[in-house]
Amino acid sequence: MCGITGWANLDSHAPPPDGARDLLHAMCERMVHRGPDSEGLFVTTGTALGMRRLAIIDLVTGEQPAHNEDRSISVILNGEIYNYRELRTVLEKRGHSFRSASDTEVLPHLYEEYGDAMVGELNGMFAFALWDSRRRRLLIARDRFGEKPLYWGVFDKTLLFASEPKVLLAHPAIRPALNLQALRQYLSFDYVPAPLSIYEGINKLPAAHKLTLEGGRVNVERYWRLSYETKQPVPSEQEAADQLRELMADAVRMRLVSDVPLGVLLSGGVDSSTIAALAVRASSEAVKTFSISFAEASFDESAYARGVAKFLGTDHHEERLSANLAANLVSEIGSWMDEPFSDPSLVPTYLLSRFTRKHVTVALGGDGGDELFAGYQMYAGHRWAEVYKHVPASLRRGFVEPLVRWLPVKTKNLSFDYKALRFVTGANYETVARHHIWFGSFTPHQQQQLLTPAALDASDGDIYADARAIAAECEDDDLVTRMQSVDTRLYLAEDILTKVDRASMAVSLEVRAPFLDPRVAEYAASLPCNYKLRRLKTKYILKKAVRDMLPGFVTRRGKKGFGVPVAEWLKFNLRPLARDLLSPERVRRAGVFNPEYVARLQDEHERGVANHRKLLWTLLMFELWHESFVETPKRIETSVESR
Repeated sequence: MCGITGWANLDSHAPPPDGARDLLHAMCERMVHRGPDSEGLFVTTGTALGMRRLAIIDLVTGEQPAHNEDRSISVILNGEIYNYRELRTVLEKRGHSFRSASDTEVLPHLYEEYGDAMVGELNGMFAFALWDSRRRRLLIARDRFGEKPLYWGVFDKTLLFASEPKVLLAHPAIRPALNLQALRQYLSFDYVPAPLSIYEGINKLPAAHKLTLEGGRVNVERYWRLSYETKQPVPSEQEAADQLRELMADAVRMRLVSDVPLGVLLSGGVDSSTIAALAVRASSEAVKTFSISFAEASFDESAYARGVAKFLGTDHHEERLSANLAANLVSEIGSWMDEPFSDPSLVPTYLLSRFTRKHVTVALGGDGGDELFAGYQMYAGHRWAEVYKHVPASLRRGFVEPLVRWLPVKTKNLSFDYKALRFVTGANYETVARHHIWFGSFTPHQQQQLLTPAALDASDGDIYADARAIAAECEDDDLVTRMQSVDTRLYLAEDILTKVDRASMAVSLEVRAPFLDPRVAEYAASLPCNYKLRRLKTKYILKKAVRDMLPGFVTRRGKKGFGVPVAEWLKFNLRPLARDLLSPERVRRAGVFNPEYVARLQDEHERGVANHRKLLWTLLMFELWHESFVETPKRIETSVESR
């Protein structure tokens, strides 16, 4: 696990600028948290490659950049190539020789054999940059699901790239400016979906895409897509469960390879418990598991994690916290989260990562299980929504919706009144919009009230166009399957994996996701929907596959999520911060949001007449980012140096 950065001139014969090595070093310094162990710099005519290394594989000789035999090809890698040993064996048989035992070194040799098609041979989480000095050509690529981030942009006839935007902002050619179209996306989804970023001129390379720069031309191309075409003949349930368990076991085995201490993040849910159980079966030593617990009962899952750990016999570690103490971290988020991101589970994910890093350097997690096996309540919600649509509109709008709005406002995790209001609000929209209204924050109607006329005029209001295009690509006409496809490309890549990457890398912890092994994902996608969502019960086939490996409560309990009491924080702990950053004077001065509307949201929430926690949290996270990276970007250097 590392951080990478660099540039390539559109004129590939241009000599390095004065002070190029110092500039590259300065960019690397902004991501020391991603790689505290060492730095690698490579500057030559036409390009510069820089990286910070978190040493995981081949601690002694695995420094980067890695090269082929004659050093005509140079590579820097962020992530892990899990099948590097198998690839190396094949390459050695074809005459390639290696200087190290690292996974990075297979990449230049793989490129010699396969060219750009090399990405199809990789089983891993990765973002890499490869310079071919013979062809004067840059290739950068990102893994299939987007576990590792990669940002890029062309400025002053130079293509710049990096693992995080703050690294690019160290380059003198870039000045941070708000992308209003990206802001519309953020307000809707809680994150900015690729290929946009919140910064004007800076793009995200989408998951499963590669970018090439050759002859002054930039080309971005998708190299892989998850197919949802049902496998024929359809396996029996038992055959599917057995095959799934076998694929998962091998995916976990591959991800246990490490030259540093390793453990498993354990919540007690079916996904993380499955990973822990398979790790125990594959390991010759006691598996370390990690969880955090909260004093607030409605947000605490620690009893389930302890129960699973006891059942499996793991070496379990738990840190008990007060969720209110966790609120103290919120003001720091803006200094290291260099894109606005409003999923509150970022906070407990960071706390769990920080605790885990005290014991190990690598951890396995259960990310991806919900998207692959229809684990979210929203999937079942779509089935109910289709029924609800047949209720006469006059009855829905004249009785059901007013009744829901009159429910007493609660602030507990996923309280009934909150879920009911989200349901009826989203049910009035078409499928894709409905799905993201349930997941996200501001509806299109609310954005019309929130944004100033100038901000509305400068952006496109068709917020869900890309999501609808993804849904239309899906081979299966089933509604839930189409939403799984959308979530895998959007929510998984841009929310879940972004959250895990940033929170874990902030404390130099590598997190691996066995569910995102391409063999597991492709097999899951090939199964019919009723193998995943059965009579409104989620993850049916996964639970069948692992039922005998886990205590009974794991497969019986519903999904809870990794929540924190945001609604209460905004009334008490975070009220001074929110009142300051969202004050009418400050909002009016920025000219993006309507100050009267923002003030109304705050007033209604604080008086308890409405639960606006998602809306206010989304605005607060935006303002924390804006203050750190647009209003006072010099704070970036201070925050990085203090880490």
